[in-house]
Amino acid sequence: MSTDKRHGTGDFWVFGYGSLMWRPGFDALERRQARLVGAHRALCVYSFVHRGTPERPGLVLGLDRGGNCRGIAYRVAADKRAETIDYLRAREQVTMVYLEAWRQIWLDDDPRESVPALCYIVDRGHEQYAGRLSLTEQLHYCRQGHGRSGACREYVLATVQELETLGVRDAGLHQLAAQLKGAHESH
Repeated sequence: MSTDKRHGTGDFWVFGYGSLMWRPGFDALERRQARLVGAHRALCVYSFVHRGTPERPGLVLGLDRGGNCRGIAYRVAADKRAETIDYLRAREQVTMVYLEAWRQIWLDDDPRESVPALCYIVDRGHEQYAGRLSLTEQLHYCRQGHGRSGACREYVLATVQELETLGVRDAGLHQLAAQLKGAHESH
């Protein structure tokens, strides 16, 4: 496995902004709130595997350029590096819609403390990049999407619940969640 040499072989950080916040799936030594500057959380990826199919896509979150994103930083032990990166690649890179990148994040407990973290940023050139969708379009994909990790609706609601736990308000996601909770349609 090739890793970015700048980040060595010691403990490392992973930045979660969607389901990694509430279902990381790997062991961490530490879990802290964090902020990434230069990208924002957006429901901008058509899901063909985890929360939908190519015939009936759902939507999942991506880090899209501009703004900033509050999420969770996980510190992973050096001896779990290869295993964790392999796990994340198998989970996040199923269709290669994300670019694996190292970005500086700021840990909320100490705004002066920044660390490099492994992040998965949306590839705007990928066929699954949805761009900016209207609330009506988002509702359609979130209601129809169901993939190997479950219903898209549940993904959005779990993410919003975690954001609320963290004291983070994402107006667009909160509005979508309210609509999904309100007139729940079964498909």
